[in-house]
Amino acid sequence: MKHVIALDVGGTGMKAALVAPDGTLLHEARRPTGREHGTPAVVSAILDFAAELRDEGRQRFGETAAAAGVVVPGTIDEAEGVAVFSANLGWRDLPMRKLLGERLGIPIALGHDVRTGALAEGRLGAGRGVSRFFFIALGTGIAGGIGIDGRIESGAHGNGGEIGHVMVRPGGPACGCGAHGCLETVASAGAVSRAWAAASGNPGATAADCATAVAAGDPRAVTVWTDALSALADGIVMAHSLLDTGTVIIGGGLAEAGDTLFAPLRVAVTERLSFQVPPALVPAMLKDTAACLGAGLLAWDLLSLEVTA
Repeated sequence: MKHVIALDVGGTGMKAALVAPDGTLLHEARRPTGREHGTPAVVSAILDFAAELRDEGRQRFGETAAAAGVVVPGTIDEAEGVAVFSANLGWRDLPMRKLLGERLGIPIALGHDVRTGALAEGRLGAGRGVSRFFFIALGTGIAGGIGIDGRIESGAHGNGGEIGHVMVRPGGPACGCGAHGCLETVASAGAVSRAWAAASGNPGATAADCATAVAAGDPRAVTVWTDALSALADGIVMAHSLLDTGTVIIGGGLAEAGDTLFAPLRVAVTERLSFQVPPALVPAMLKDTAACLGAGLLAWDLLSLEVTA
């Protein structure tokens, strides 16, 4: 069985699969990232896990994986195969493609986790058949991806789609990027969790708790939720005015709120538009498998390019 390795490296855990040419997951596995043990241990864990997947494929199918796709968070130089920076995992200028290539002996594709998740949503999920879409992941922070005809536009410097760092509230909360009032400081799941914890007096409160309280009609929760959705709508309208996307796909933890999120957000976005045609706002379909599936797509794409070359 011809297959590739797909590996999604997160801040706390890794998801992996062996993927067939048609996108079927032939084998799935998970491991902790082990960041509490330091950056060298994280890198070793990634290499070891990838080698385990290679061996699993050999044992199951009698042949070595044709390639591997690996996606990581942070700043990525996809062309050079370098993981430039990750605040959560502690590395700088890590030659990830070279290290994995030496360990596995097969071609390696390196990608950004959210943009690669957007790739999977575009080809296999909510964006299938859509020529132009914008993908937004609402998690601890906010990231995005610009989908154009089945590919993701990474930009001139690898930062295409970074809607989380669009300034929507000038002079607002400080962001980890060094600016103030970025979208992710007021509209991410992390931001909603912090705001609801303060409003409710419960230090352990989460964004999911806030959504539940909104559905129950708690006025404090409604205020927190409305503020976040107002900022998110501002960010979406800004992106839509620039990109003219037909569809905005929203994933991440906050999207799990369903209509509590989408119904008022659709109204807020439409109210802010003048001449623009409103985009369709839809939930992501692939959930936490998106980046892993996308890693598999990167690997198959790499093989296609090599054949073409």
